[in-house]
Amino acid sequence: MNKRLFRTQFNQMENIEKQVLMESLAARYDMTFLGLHTFDRWGQSCTTGIFEKDGRKFVFVPGDTVTLGWEQFAVGLNQESREELEYLFREWEMEPQNPEEMIRESMAPVRQAAIGPMLVGRELEELCWESVKMDDPRLTAHPDWLKEFRDFAWSDSSSLTLHQSARIERTEDGFQTWIYNRTDYDELLTGLEKQGLSLPTADEWAYLCGGGCQTLFPWGDGLDYSMRLRWFEDMDEDENRSYDMEEPNFFGLSIAYDPYMREVVQADRLTTCGGDGGCNICGGLGPFLGFLPCSPHCKPEVQEDNELNGDYDFYRPIIRLENYD
Repeated sequence: MNKRLFRTQFNQMENIEKQVLMESLAARYDMTFLGLHTFDRWGQSCTTGIFEKDGRKFVFVPGDTVTLGWEQFAVGLNQESREELEYLFREWEMEPQNPEEMIRESMAPVRQAAIGPMLVGRELEELCWESVKMDDPRLTAHPDWLKEFRDFAWSDSSSLTLHQSARIERTEDGFQTWIYNRTDYDELLTGLEKQGLSLPTADEWAYLCGGGCQTLFPWGDGLDYSMRLRWFEDMDEDENRSYDMEEPNFFGLSIAYDPYMREVVQADRLTTCGGDGGCNICGGLGPFLGFLPCSPHCKPEVQEDNELNGDYDFYRPIIRLENYD
């Protein structure tokens, strides 16, 4: 494997060298190379290539050997996170607990992992929902759905979802509609394989999310309450401002920013990282425990069956750069 595809050597390369390397990757994988970009966040940075193929944006992520998993604070909880947990213990009439011991139960064990270089989808992609025209026979076969859509059209709502059936959203140009196709994990893997794509493994996902950070989150051990957090912010004041965790990380990826969105990873059976489907938030456990499943070190969750849930499960396509010289 070409050593220049690994983080230490890659980060030491001049941009002109990186440009040539990225152009060769684009040619090999039939992608359009859009240019180099520097992503600098939370104490890590990478100047890397952005690519496009079939309407998807990819970024090159160099390989590395990193320590993953978590067993103790590297820095320590900040005061706001400590106070939030203490308040929860009182509110739920729980015995005061050692936060480190409580958090450790949710975290994967510490381990070394050799991560290969990859081209990685920059955004999470939706599952099960298929965009269709309003006159699609699969829609028109359901007069009850169409009646709901007509009622929606006269309402002030921006979207309407009929559970695992159909969805409509108001757009600047009118309306966009989708229908729901039940899909299982094996179908997803087979479909990706036909396109020359894969899913990251849990270890690869942890690296893409945390870059090998030793802290609980990529920015530190506690929650940064100055960030604009989804589900805990009033968006009315500035609706166009994005949530901080959704912004590209040091690899240029929008990853682990919404606890309701579980990211499907490659495993023997349906396994997810990066969210718990909102269980902790729905349970009223507050921002810190609400976002804990977004930690790169959180234990991957093996789901009960292999059917994907289009409301909570999302995926990120990757291409592993195996045997690239």
